[in-house]
Parts: sequence; C-alpha cells; structure tokens
Amino acid sequence: MPVVDPSLNPVAEADLVEVRPSRRPRRRPGRADLLALGAYVLLGVLVCLNYWGDVQGRVSSHLPTDHSWFEWLFAHGAYSVRHLENPLFTARQNAPDGVNMMANTSLLGVTLPLAPLTMLLGPQVMYALYLGGALAATAGTSYWVLSRHLVRSRAAAFVGGAFLGFAPGIVHHANGQPNFVSNFLLPLIVLRVLRLGEPGRWRRNGLVLGLLVAYQIFINEEMLLLTALACLVIVLAYAVQRPRAAWAAAGPFAAALGVGGGLALLLTAYPIWFQFNGPQSYRGLQGGVFHNWGEDLAAFVTFARDTVAGEPAVEQTIGLTEQNTWFGWPLVLVALAALVLLVRRSLVARILAVLVVVFSVAAIGPRVRLGGVETGVYGPWHYISDDLPLVEMMMPTRLTLVVAGAVGVLLALAWDAASRAGRPAAGRVRVPAQRTGEPTDADGPSSEVAAPASTGRRWLRPVGYAAITLAVLPLVPRPLPAQPVEPPPHFITAGGWRPYVPAGRTLVPVPIPSNVHGLPTLRWSALTGQEFPVPGGYFIGPNEKGEGVFGAPNRPTSTLIYSTMDSGTVPPLTDENRRQAVEDLRWWRGSVVVLGAHPREAVLRELMTGLLGPPQRVDDVWLWDVRSLIG
Repeated sequence: MPVVDPSLNPVAEADLVEVRPSRRPRRRPGRADLLALGAYVLLGVLVCLNYWGDVQGRVSSHLPTDHSWFEWLFAHGAYSVRHLENPLFTARQNAPDGVNMMANTSLLGVTLPLAPLTMLLGPQVMYALYLGGALAATAGTSYWVLSRHLVRSRAAAFVGGAFLGFAPGIVHHANGQPNFVSNFLLPLIVLRVLRLGEPGRWRRNGLVLGLLVAYQIFINEEMLLLTALACLVIVLAYAVQRPRAAWAAAGPFAAALGVGGGLALLLTAYPIWFQFNGPQSYRGLQGGVFHNWGEDLAAFVTFARDTVAGEPAVEQTIGLTEQNTWFGWPLVLVALAALVLLVRRSLVARILAVLVVVFSVAAIGPRVRLGGVETGVYGPWHYISDDLPLVEMMMPTRLTLVVAGAVGVLLALAWDAASRAGRPAAGRVRVPAQRTGEPTDADGPSSEVAAPASTGRRWLRPVGYAAITLAVLPLVPRPLPAQPVEPPPHFITAGGWRPYVPAGRTLVPVPIPSNVHGLPTLRWSALTGQEFPVPGGYFIGPNEKGEGVFGAPNRPTSTLIYSTMDSGTVPPLTDENRRQAVEDLRWWRGSVVVLGAHPREAVLRELMTGLLGPPQRVDDVWLWDVRSLIG
C-alpha cells in the first residue's frame, strides 16, 4: 500500500493539537457510539414533541404552509410509487398546468424510498417521524466522521455531532422545512472531498463522491451548493498553506473529481434538464426577492427562539430574516477563544477560521443589518446581480449555515484538545500508520506528532469542559411550536366526493389553495393520498414572463374569493363575475365546488351562491355540482 504524506489531507494533518486516532477494526459500534446515537434520537423526539401530542391535528405554528407542503410531498412520493407515475412532475396540484417537482423543494430522495411507510402511516405521521429522524441522522453521520477521522475523544465527537445536527439554525428550519435538516449526507460528502487526493484510489473515491452528490441533489440542492462552496474554500485555504502537498495531490484529486462529477452528471442529467427545461420550469424568482435577506450582525450573539435560552419576542426586532446563526454570546466567545488557542498549531483550526470569516461576511446581504435596522452600509451582495445563474435564488443569510458547520467542528476540536490538557509530556509520540490517508512518515509506516501539554496545566481540562458545556447548554432545543389545524371534512376523507369527480376532472375547494390562503384545503389533497387533482396550490412556478412566483397565477374567480375572505364582505356581483366564474371552472376542469367548515364559511357560501346558484348540503360540506353548468 502506498505511503502518503499526512499533509495531503487536511483532516490527517500531523501538526494538529491532538493525535489523530488510529482507525479501529471494523466491528459493531461501541457503547459510546450507541449512547451518542441514542441521545441524538431522544433529541429528535424532543424537537417534534408538540407534533406527537396530536400528530393528526397539528402543524407548525411558524411555517404552517411549508409544513402542509411537505406533508403533501410525502403523499406525492407515495402516489408516484403507487401509480408508477413520473415523480418529476405532478398534475395533482395546480390543475390543469401541474407542478415541476424538480424545480421545487420536492425531497424526492426521501419521499420515494419512504413511500411504503407513507402508505401505511399516512403523510402526517411520516412527516413528524422523518423530521426527528433527519435531525438525529445528521448528528449521527457527523459524529461518525468526527470520531473516525478527526478527534480521538468520543465525547468531543458527540458534542460536535450534536451541534451539527441540532444547531439553532438547523432547528429553526425544522419549523416546516425538513429539506434543510436532511443533512446526513453532507459530512460524508465533505470527508470524501478531503480524501480525493489519495493516490491509487481516485476511481473509488470519485465513484463514492459521485453517488453521494447525485443522491443529495434529490434531497436539497441548495445545501449541496453551500457544501460545494465550503469545500472550495477549504481546498483553496489548504493549498495556500501547504502548496507543495497540494501540488503533489493535484493529479489524483483532479482525476477523482472528474470521475465523481461525471458519474453525478450521468445519474442526474435528465432530472436537472427537466428542472430547467421541463414543463412549468422557470428562470429565477421574480425580482430577486430573497437577495435582501442578509444575516443581521446582532443575530450571531442572540439566542434563537427555539432554544432553552431564547424568547419569541426577539423575532420582533432582528428575527425578520431566517434564524441561521443565533449562537448567543457564550458560544461566540468560546469559539473565538478556541480559534485563538488552536489556530497556530492546527491546520484544521486555521481552515475553520477562514470558513467562518468568508461565509460570515458573504452572508451579510446587500446592506448591513444591525439590530433589525438596515444601515446605509453596502454588503457584498450589493455587487451581485439578481439574475446570476444558480445564485439568483439563494438567500445570503443561509451562507451562515456553513459557519454553523465550522463551529460544530471547532467545538469537537476544542473538547478534544481539552481532554489532553495536563497529560504527561512524552516528547514525541509515534503513531502507527493504519491505512492510506493515516498519519505516516515520508520514510516509513509511522509518524511522529507533538505530545500533549505537560502536567502543569491540568486545570485546563475542567476549565475547557466547563466553558464548552456552558456555551452549548443554552442552545439545547425546545419542542417546536405547533398549532391546531382543521381536519378535512368527512365528505372528503370518507370518499363522498368520488361520484362527483370523474376521471379528467378536478375538485375545486373553497378557498382555492395558495401560498397565503387555503392551507386546510391543500391538506385535503395530501391526506386523501392525492386521489383528486385541485387547482392552485403552494409551489413555485412560472408567471407569464417565465419568472418563478409562488403559487398559480390568480384567475378572476380566485382573486374574488381571496378579496372576499380578507374583507369579510361579499362585493356586488355582476353578470361578468358569473360568466368569469364559469370560464374559470372550465379552465380548472372542475366538476364540483366544495366548501367545508371555515372561519369565513358564511361569507364564502354567500359569494359562491351568488356566482353559481344555491348549493347542496352533502354530509358536512356545501357542494355545487357544476358538471351541467360548464359542460
């Protein structure tokens, strides 16, 4: 087996503060591993606890529309598998145009494999079960990478893994966006990138990376892009600090990267083409709507709402954008202290410092925001065009998720360094080489690395443990806030709609689903397995200019329904309103209009009666059978 200079791999650097652990023989996980994974599972259950109190009748009170969308996505995965339909597109929402699922956060890499469970348990249970499981799985893969490839202390790996899986910014996204907590492949992708330079293994390393990247594309492309940007910065930072080693590894690195990129492209070429060129595809979001969502500088030192130290009131000031950092003062101070202490002796710490600086600055946005106030100081995104490909849909604040990842690794490094503080000095320690990529001498199968500090500093160990513990304890997550949601009418769940909706026709719920209105009616589709198509919906699709917008372009009748809901009164109706209602129903291919229990039920029934005539009371809904009306 070829001997490899340890400096070829940042995570195998011999001048780390700690001795990189030797690889254990492949065997069953040890007790520490099982305890760590068990703790992560319990944390996942804790985060979703409010959902489990009434999993059939609660949704996120922070992002109820996103929560319902992802329930609908689990139903979509099950429907696609059950009916053997193309999962990249669906006509069960936004009838008759449909929705390009690759151009939305469709989570196909999860919903399709879990389709049998969704059919068995239903999308509501599957959503809550997966949400907690994804958090725990991300912490678990992070723990594995840290414990096997970076730190020796299992406790250090546990702390780092817990933060990477349950950081405040990640838990914030758990409020209705499970695609942003589904990061269990990302630690494996980063590890594989760092090993691309191993000579003699470029084919295997490239193939594994290609498979991981291809799968991640079907989970969350945005997090993959952030990971790719982070890896680019890591490689450049390493090359600057170790130019000779980087040049020596450039050949196998490039070959492996080519294999991985080629395989990923081969596996995802058609879905990516479909995303940008298939039906209902679009080019960017209208007006670069997310480009001014930069991270507030005060957010770095503020406790997030969903942590034990956080308060909901803080969202009224600086919580106007997403909560992606929100580390709190203690963790910021501990992280800075750890960098100061480790950066001179650890290549990994120096690279982490570069990541923190680069991505913190890049996340500021077009203008610097401080304490909820947008200042007149320009940020880096002021100089970036709103329609730049790939970047056009990014939110600057989400770049700080890379900072959160760097902080998680830094916590593991700091804990591991503290675990060695005060141990007897032994000059130099020879570490046997295990496999390619392990620390080795250039002249033989072992490496000498600096021994830990002398016994005169034993006080550093408890002080280090205490500082890290006190910094992360306030960030322990609380159960996500949840709110009750109206269940679908019995008419819907019992299948009473079936005689009214023949093949090729749609059920038109009132209000028509959108990103603002119609949350309960969108869930009718999800909770009945998408057995009937509906107009409108909650998705991103093209407007008349081909730009991405949320929801379907409003028809005159849907606009009339929404304005009536908002005002609480029925406007004077004209023959033109009635003619347009019939025309819109023809466009939607509707066969029946259904109004269930709703806070605005009375005014909506009055409106629809004025447009379509008297309704029927069938089971627990008001119903307008419009098949004879629209032909």
